[in-house]
Amino acid sequence: MTPTSVSAPAKRAVATKAAKKAPNTLGALPEWNLADLYPSMDAPAVKADLDKGEAECIEFEKDYKSRLEAIATGPGAGKALAVAVSRYEAIEDVLGRLISYAGLLYSGNSTDPAIAKFYGDMQERITAASLHLLFFQLELNRLDDSVLETAMADPALGHYRPWIEDIRKDKPYQLDDRIEQLFHEKSVTGYSAFNRLFDETMVALRFKVGGKLLTQEQTLNLMQDPKAAKRKAASEALAKTFRENLRLFTLITNTLAKDKEISDRWRGFNDVAASRHLANRIEPEVVDALVASVREAYPRLSHRYYALKAKWFGKKKLPHWDRNAPLPQVAMKSIRWYDAQNMVLSAYGQFSPKMASIAERFFTDRWIDAPARPGKSPGAFAHPTVPSAHPYVLLNYQGKPRDVMTLAHELGHGVHQVLAAPNGALMASTPLTLAETASVFGEMLTFKKLLAETTDRKQRKAMLAGKVEDMINTVVRQIAFYTFERRVHTERRNGELTSEQLCKIWMEVQTESLGPAIELKPGYETFWSYIPHFIHSPFYVYAYAFGDCLVNSLYAVYEKAADGFAERYLQMLAAGGTKHHSELLAPFGLDARDPKFWQGGLGVIERMIGELEALDAKK
Repeated sequence: MTPTSVSAPAKRAVATKAAKKAPNTLGALPEWNLADLYPSMDAPAVKADLDKGEAECIEFEKDYKSRLEAIATGPGAGKALAVAVSRYEAIEDVLGRLISYAGLLYSGNSTDPAIAKFYGDMQERITAASLHLLFFQLELNRLDDSVLETAMADPALGHYRPWIEDIRKDKPYQLDDRIEQLFHEKSVTGYSAFNRLFDETMVALRFKVGGKLLTQEQTLNLMQDPKAAKRKAASEALAKTFRENLRLFTLITNTLAKDKEISDRWRGFNDVAASRHLANRIEPEVVDALVASVREAYPRLSHRYYALKAKWFGKKKLPHWDRNAPLPQVAMKSIRWYDAQNMVLSAYGQFSPKMASIAERFFTDRWIDAPARPGKSPGAFAHPTVPSAHPYVLLNYQGKPRDVMTLAHELGHGVHQVLAAPNGALMASTPLTLAETASVFGEMLTFKKLLAETTDRKQRKAMLAGKVEDMINTVVRQIAFYTFERRVHTERRNGELTSEQLCKIWMEVQTESLGPAIELKPGYETFWSYIPHFIHSPFYVYAYAFGDCLVNSLYAVYEKAADGFAERYLQMLAAGGTKHHSELLAPFGLDARDPKFWQGGLGVIERMIGELEALDAKK
């Protein structure tokens, strides 16, 4: 834990000094301090909390199983049920702290056998303990609406109304208690095991580029290198290694798709993505409208932009490895960590001092793990852990401009998680669609501030192009991913898919979304295999497009009427999972159910592409 005797300014001064002395070009990159959760894997507190959590789960089951109906119809029902929910929430916090710690350790180095064993053991112990809690939501959902409504008239239980109403949306899809128990217990050897197999396989893969064996993160980073030869070499190395492991990735994909189909069939979901829509608390027609709007806009967005980019490179078509290449004749400097920190915090501070103050704690209190290293999970994320602790951010920072935007993105998540934590373990988390709002908004704040400070025409063009590419990756690419998943899960119902079938679907979807100016060279057909969202969170991906379009609309409101906007925005984040998206957007005059809403968000991207075309015309 960070010593309380060291002030934030003093810590910043130490960090600055370390960054200046560091021998590498990025400065001193922070590694997170997980001691705020537990000091170590073998710390007495880990065993104590695990024993406590297991004992409280068993005790909770003894006290309440098969008794909720009697309690709900008896005297003082509201207060009595509130006590039960409060106990349940406290247990969730204890178990959540343990699995968060194990998961973060594992993300930091999944190749360490001791950490992998600790993570696996913790998954098994917590799954076994939580079996004793499984009855609670099932029995709550069996209570009549009128009985619960009467009980929630008591403010003690009324506090939990958002959570209770939320879980009751699952009522039509819940099964007999014994079946639910079987599904829960077998998850460790079912989809969770295949998730872990995918993760451990990915971090162990090495890609040979220029005689060096690189990790996936290092190789993907080369896809943004200024030198075309390096981009091509990196792409071919990725394709070669993915192809060598395609049989395994195909098996994992088939198994998880079948596992989901079994669960969906038993629960009565009539669409491959219906369970995700339910979890996101979003109406299927809203998602359908989003997908239709984005796919209809492909020619005006990705097709148009990539044709423009090909022209900048003096070509009619760009090979796929040049899709995210830096612009020619524009110097791309490496951005030191401390400079990236200042860029993001100053942008946040200009919008809201409170937002910047929360974000600053991630740096001063070591809530960030930034270096790219062997064994570490690729990509980036913000983990909320539990309300009694605080979030942590994982990055693989390598000094690219996109890495700065990733930092802004994940800190947006982190700020959101800190603000929502007071809602408690049951109501702090938000649906994925709204979870991406704060992250994308953080990116937009940072981009807009940096763009306003840029006067050089070439640098401004490069910044605009980078932002357009990020937005295309967030909107067009993610909807293409969603289309790919829908086809895979739909066709899997007719039997196993071969590697060739998966590659064919991937190429068809990517051809449609990227357009004729991107040439998909041999090898690209395997690139579906490394997308972790397909494995961990089927149909998660449309949440990114939802968030980006939402933020575009939100930012337009901010630009037109900035007074009081920051306060309303932070209140929206602080609501956590207590309100539906329609309630949260109403204060801004926005409605995601209106088809025009999506056109407004997509229009922002179109206007940026238009600005790039105008810059070209001024040559």
